[in-house]
Amino acid sequence: MASSERQTKRTTFAGRVARALAIFCVDEIVVYDDSPVDQRPGDVDQDAYTGDVAPAHFLEHLLNYLETPPFMRKSLFPLHPNLRSQGLLPNLEMPHHPHKDEWLSYREGITEGPARNGKGTIVDIGMPEKATINDTIPPKTRVTLKMPDGGKGPAEPVHPTAPRTGSGYFWGYTVRKASTLSEVLTGCPYEEGYDLSIGTSERGLPLSRAFPDHTEADFKHLIVVFGGPRGLEYAAMNDAELSSMSISGSRTKELFDHWVNVLPNQGSRGIRTDEAMLIALAGLRRLWDSS
Repeated sequence: MASSERQTKRTTFAGRVARALAIFCVDEIVVYDDSPVDQRPGDVDQDAYTGDVAPAHFLEHLLNYLETPPFMRKSLFPLHPNLRSQGLLPNLEMPHHPHKDEWLSYREGITEGPARNGKGTIVDIGMPEKATINDTIPPKTRVTLKMPDGGKGPAEPVHPTAPRTGSGYFWGYTVRKASTLSEVLTGCPYEEGYDLSIGTSERGLPLSRAFPDHTEADFKHLIVVFGGPRGLEYAAMNDAELSSMSISGSRTKELFDHWVNVLPNQGSRGIRTDEAMLIALAGLRRLWDSS
């Protein structure tokens, strides 16, 4: 991200990352900063363009924008210099980005105001007809709704993970920003942590050797970590916590359960991060989907 000189290139990079991760149904994206801490800017004006001074914030901003259903973006994302080239971003076509003629048992919506009778709240769900809920929720609040059977009656607000856990839908991703590589792992939002971690490096094992059995792996939360142009070793070198543990260079692999090379014998000198994501997830997909 930081090596791109123009906003248009940074914007299209964010779009390629989001598109790759949406295709493979990734639930969580962690954006981390691998630069030396003493070279980072102090106070960053987040109301200004941040692609050059705080690329991690820029990427986080655009990924959140892309995850949001298009019909509610104007309400949730005010005009911002980071979004100046948003017309270059792709359509992610995720299940919670609805087509007007498509029926799903769940919907994402944005609250508009009180219902006409003063009881409950009107919710725009991106359909010709708006939904009504019995709860009173402030305007411009994003909500996940369980739609009534047969389309009759009020919808029910549910937890944002309900479409995934209740019906198996891929329902978009969350975005978390980490200041260092170690925080990627220690800042895990799941109480039991990541029970399977994979680091990617050109010095790792080929996937065929790291996972010789073509079977689904036993895990609840898998994390795959990618480095920038200088690799995960560079991120470890600039992480004070890891340095205090003497973890850097070749010892970086000790942070992960598996240390893999997603494409041995590559034909190009370098593989961009967004390219590595597509290659790695295609190769690793059998760990969670044997179909």
